[in-house]
Amino acid sequence: MQDPTSLQISQDLLVIEMAQAIPLPILVIDKNDRVVAANTKAEVIFGKGVQGRHYVTVFRQPILLDAIENTLRLGEEATATYRVTQAAHDLHFDVKTRAVITKDSRYVVVSLEDKTELQEVGEMRRNFVANVSHELRTPLTALLGFIETLMGPAANDSAARTRFLTIMDTEAKRMNRIVGDLLSLSRVEADRRVRPRSLVNVDSILRSVIQTLHPLAAARHVNLRLEGMEEDSEVLGDQDQLTQVFTNLVENAIKYGPENGEVSICITAHSNEPTLRGPAVRIDIADQGEGIAAHHIPRLTERFYRVDSHRSREMGGTGLGLAIVKHILNRHRGRLRIESHAGNGSCFSVILPYN
Repeated sequence: MQDPTSLQISQDLLVIEMAQAIPLPILVIDKNDRVVAANTKAEVIFGKGVQGRHYVTVFRQPILLDAIENTLRLGEEATATYRVTQAAHDLHFDVKTRAVITKDSRYVVVSLEDKTELQEVGEMRRNFVANVSHELRTPLTALLGFIETLMGPAANDSAARTRFLTIMDTEAKRMNRIVGDLLSLSRVEADRRVRPRSLVNVDSILRSVIQTLHPLAAARHVNLRLEGMEEDSEVLGDQDQLTQVFTNLVENAIKYGPENGEVSICITAHSNEPTLRGPAVRIDIADQGEGIAAHHIPRLTERFYRVDSHRSREMGGTGLGLAIVKHILNRHRGRLRIESHAGNGSCFSVILPYN
């Protein structure tokens, strides 16, 4: 007859092997309230020394401890949530506890399903809706206020009417730009998995952008200088979207650089571009502006993120331009690189693969 202790050890080893075969993080608790098994994914979350510990010292969070206790006591399935911070990053898990009863023992299996990405997407959606509401509410409030004034106290005041209508025109155009950029962002995101199939000439696109923005540059006495190769600048791309990318970047360089300054646009070919690990075209757009502090740079492509909100709105910015640029370049399997130091200008580099 097999020794009960040996039988228990054999069962525990079987449980451990089964836990390792499950793709979710799994911990198994025995009737003595000890963790007898934890697969590799669980050890990433709770550490490698988790086996043999009392489950209370492992999980700690009351809602999860209640679920485990309920399953241990009543044998009923339970659910809970578990949140842990790793490397300054919050992880969210949906947890299920289930009793497993064998002939000679019983266990509680605790499985964790990672919901971090869904949580982050939900948070992004909530933030996006809040930002859109805020961005539209400001000009809308101004419009409603001026309309009310024009219908009331200023109904017969021609000077006030002219002044108010000018401001209303500015605010209405601002709302129109925001809506336009939101629609553009939506279209880009809808096509993000469809890689362009047409060959486009980057040099030709840049020359067209420079011609379009020449009046703006002239008004600020900014010289636009294009240099680099003219040939061999063809890549697979969407001409309209790449025009949008370069228009946004060159326009920003004109607006946020100094008057009487210069914006340089340089095209170079690389047989083995380190960023893409292959042949690519690199377009560097550099200004002579105030530069951007280092802590702002990682967030510049976030929706509605602005280094200087007041100045950006005065310049007609919506806070969505660089987010659109990032999504377009992602669709083209390209990259955006930003180099800047406060007081020394900025360089926005677009890197596009040849194939």
